[in-house]
Amino acid sequence: MSSQPRLIAAGYAALLALLVLLLLGSTAWLGDSPTRMQFAARLLPPSPEHWLGTDALGREVWARTLAGLALSFQVGLSAALLGTLVALSLASLAMLSPLLDALVSLLIDTLLSVPHLLLLLLIAFALGGGTEAVIIAVALTHWPSLARVLRAELRHVHHAPYVAISRGLGKGQGFIISRHLLPHVLPHCLVGALLLFPHAILHEAALTFLGVGLDPTQPAIGVLLADAMRYLTGGYWWLGVFPGLGLLLMVLAIGRFASMLREVLAR
Repeated sequence: MSSQPRLIAAGYAALLALLVLLLLGSTAWLGDSPTRMQFAARLLPPSPEHWLGTDALGREVWARTLAGLALSFQVGLSAALLGTLVALSLASLAMLSPLLDALVSLLIDTLLSVPHLLLLLLIAFALGGGTEAVIIAVALTHWPSLARVLRAELRHVHHAPYVAISRGLGKGQGFIISRHLLPHVLPHCLVGALLLFPHAILHEAALTFLGVGLDPTQPAIGVLLADAMRYLTGGYWWLGVFPGLGLLLMVLAIGRFASMLREVLAR
C-alpha cells in the first residue's frame, strides 16, 4: 500500500521528464517551422498535410503550439524558482528577530489582500513588458502563500529539542537556520515550486493574452490565443482550441505531479 503512491509519483515523474525533453528539444528540431509563412495555405483546417491546421499567415499551428509551450515552460520555471527563492529568503529572515517576523507577516498579508491579476498587470506594465518583466511580475506575486507555509514550518522546527540543544551549545541564529531549519524545509520548497509552476504558466499566458506579457512576435501561447480571438467567429476553431488544449494538458500534468509528490513526502 505504501509503495503505490511512490510508484504513481514515479510514473508521473517519467511522463513529466518526457514532456520536458520534448519541449526543451523542440527548439532544435522545429527550426523555422513556427515562423515559416505559407500564403498559399492560409487558414486551412487540420489535415494529414497540416496536422493542426494553419493560421492567417499559413504558419503551422502544431509547430507554433509546441514552440509556445516550450516558451511558457521556460518562463514559468524561471518565475516559479525565483518566487520560491523569495519565499524562502523572507521566511528565513523572519526567524532572525520578532520585529522581522512581524514585518514579513505584514508584507505577506498585504500582498495576499491585493487582487492577484491586478498586481500582476501593474508590475508587468511598470517594468515595460517582455520576458523579464513577466518573470519578475509572476515571481513577486506568487511567493506570499508559499512564504506563509515555510514561515509556519520554520517556526515549528525552531522550537524542536535538537534546535534548543544547538542553541544551548552557543550556536548562533545563522548557524541554526543554515544547518537545522533550511534542510528541513527544502522538500517543502521543492513541492512549493512545483505547485507554483502551473500558476506561473497560466498567469504568463494571461499577461501575454492581455498584451503586457511576451513580445507579440514570439510564438507564445498567450499570443496564439489573442490572435485566435479575431478568427473564432469565422469558424477557424483550431486556432484557439489546440494551443489552449496544449496549455491545459501541460498545466494539469505539472499540477498532478506536484500533488502526488506532496502526498509521497507527507508519508
